[in-house]
Amino acid sequence: MSVDLASATAETFAPHVGSRFALALTDGVLELELLGVEALPAAPSSPRPPFALRFRTPAVPGHLPQGTYALAHAVLGTLEIFLVPLGADAVGMRYEAVFA
Repeated sequence: MSVDLASATAETFAPHVGSRFALALTDGVLELELLGVEALPAAPSSPRPPFALRFRTPAVPGHLPQGTYALAHAVLGTLEIFLVPLGADAVGMRYEAVFA
């Protein structure tokens, strides 16, 4: 079962901070850790409160380009999420997904 991203909220993901998502690549699997969930300011016409998910991958050469990826999670199922690279930190590469 997969979560319906059209109706997902920050509360959908908050219990899973620190858990891993798997991204299947042609040469293996890349793990992304959910670092945090952040509530964002809402416009009056927003259908739901907007939020952002922040992920990190291990330090590997290169990074994923901005795009939509199928991320598999043990509880949430497989989710098609648009990821934007934020840059590297001391541990790995950081990514963000924004839901408005």
